[in-house]
Amino acid sequence: MEAKLLFLHTLSPLHTGTGQGVGVIDLPIAREKATNIPYIPGSSLKGVLRDACREDEEIKKQVFGTEVNSDEMYAGAVNFTDLRLILLPVRSLKGVFAWVTSPFLLRRLVRDGEAAMDNSLPKMIPIPQSDERCLVTTQHECTRQTKEVREVILEDLVLQADNSKEVDAWAVWFAEAIFPQDAAWQEIMRKRLCVITDDIMSFLMETGTEVNARIALERDTKTTKDGALWYEESLPAETVLSGLVIGTTIKESKANPKIVFNTVKNCTATPLQVGGSATVGRGICQLNMVPANSEG
Repeated sequence: MEAKLLFLHTLSPLHTGTGQGVGVIDLPIAREKATNIPYIPGSSLKGVLRDACREDEEIKKQVFGTEVNSDEMYAGAVNFTDLRLILLPVRSLKGVFAWVTSPFLLRRLVRDGEAAMDNSLPKMIPIPQSDERCLVTTQHECTRQTKEVREVILEDLVLQADNSKEVDAWAVWFAEAIFPQDAAWQEIMRKRLCVITDDIMSFLMETGTEVNARIALERDTKTTKDGALWYEESLPAETVLSGLVIGTTIKESKANPKIVFNTVKNCTATPLQVGGSATVGRGICQLNMVPANSEG
């Protein structure tokens, strides 16, 4: 068994729901029970990539498994963990928006990196001193200087900003992992990464998502159907989630990790649609495997 890190960058708002909600939001996004962190189920991602796979039918069966009613039945060689939030875009008074993360989210990513035997991740976890402070890159575009301090204003939160070489290292690593072929967006990442405390991150994960009112229209009159108003939650565009793609060896199909990673690389060469509300433009995403080569 071999594994690689997999990043998903949302190009439009993303809705992966849990069915009916119990609160004021009718269609909430999926969240972990213990941490409340938004995530995309690995099963959903596997279905999207299987549908996007343009390899010959034999390789497709080797990687994703046979159909349920097939004459020969065996499991696929690829497995996906859930993709969990790692970078949340948050509106900033200066610089449009900042990508925010926290020590807990970074520790989870490091743990995934260790599982993938990826030694390229930064070794140090930046930790802000208090809930009123944050750590930013030395060339951050979202900070402003007052008479007393340098600060970042995220939504309605005013945080004192401290430069951090550790955040610089993470910003460079994220830039190369998420935007491997795009120098302009690499530069944006290096100037917008912000590390906040876990408590403030929990608050923003709850309040920083999009909630949109949706309606359904009568086909003939184009007026709203009775009772057809609902509220739908989505992760905003520019959100980044991460997880693992795991390649195994299946004797029945002669599949191996190299075939798995090569197929995933080909499937993710162009943006894909993930989650619900596809007809209204939700869920357009770019996926990147790290490292990008197909070798196990």
